[in-house]
Amino acid sequence: MRDVALIFVIALGAAVVVGSAGAVLLRLLRRSSITVHLCVLLTITVLAVVVGVAAVAEAMFLSPHDLEVVLITVAAAATVSLAVGWHFGRRLAAAAVWAKQARDRERHLEKGRRDLIAWVSHDLRTPLAGLRAMAEALEDGVVSDPATTGEYHRRIRAETDRMTRLVDDLFELSRINAGALALSLTTVSLREVVSDVLSSTAPLAAARRIRLVATETGWPTVSASEPELTRVVANLLVNAVCYTPQDGTVRIEAGRERESAWLSVSDTCGGIPPADLPRLFDVAFRGEPARTPRQTSAGAGASGGLGLAIVHGLVEAHGGQVEVHNTAEGCRFVVRLSAA
Repeated sequence: MRDVALIFVIALGAAVVVGSAGAVLLRLLRRSSITVHLCVLLTITVLAVVVGVAAVAEAMFLSPHDLEVVLITVAAAATVSLAVGWHFGRRLAAAAVWAKQARDRERHLEKGRRDLIAWVSHDLRTPLAGLRAMAEALEDGVVSDPATTGEYHRRIRAETDRMTRLVDDLFELSRINAGALALSLTTVSLREVVSDVLSSTAPLAAARRIRLVATETGWPTVSASEPELTRVVANLLVNAVCYTPQDGTVRIEAGRERESAWLSVSDTCGGIPPADLPRLFDVAFRGEPARTPRQTSAGAGASGGLGLAIVHGLVEAHGGQVEVHNTAEGCRFVVRLSAA
């Protein structure tokens, strides 16, 4: 019985020494990855067993041959244990990291949904209140002179158009997020797409006395779906016009680099705060303190903070990239797509 107790004390002492050293090592590696922690922990466990067996074998005064056999046997078992533990430890660490990323992504999406509901509710509630007030004034005969009546009709139509654009943006964004966007890729001329968008955006730019400048040459063809590409260019141009001060300039250019084509929209908005640049393509993010979008005499403004999110989703659906950075006078959006 005393021999058993002595063996236990010897093995326990050896394990305590190894465990203490391992605890210090783990503390020093506390900023390392989960995989490193698991491998170190497994190594400490196996090493404690090896050292304990070696200490007990030495205390039992085994012959050198028998001690060598014991150590070889323990080393073989330790090797297998470490290999299996390292393999499954990596899988466990990867699963833990994936689960954390999934939780973070879910929290981010949930916050985005809440923000989207709040922003859309605000953007719908304000024009609806105005529409109701104007409709009641017309219905009750409070407004009867032709000039005021015509102004009310114009404002009702403008607010209705704005809400229609907001609902269209929500529908487009839902298609993108649901993966229900079916693209029919063809060879599309950027010159023709930009020309059409410039024609439709010209009245809005003229109302704000903003110059639209497009280069004459260098327009490549791309592999894209023309309706979605038109939506991308239109959203970028309208966004640039809405956030550029009066008498500013919006410039659109394009070119080709190896197998890809690029399209850029530059403005003179004065730049975007660096902290806002990573969030610029988030849903319902406007980057302004006020939630009410900047309006123009043409009745167009920021479309609920969804325009750039739609641009990002449509460009990614094409397998392309969109980025933004500040320039000396404002900011520059660059879209990269596959060249035809």
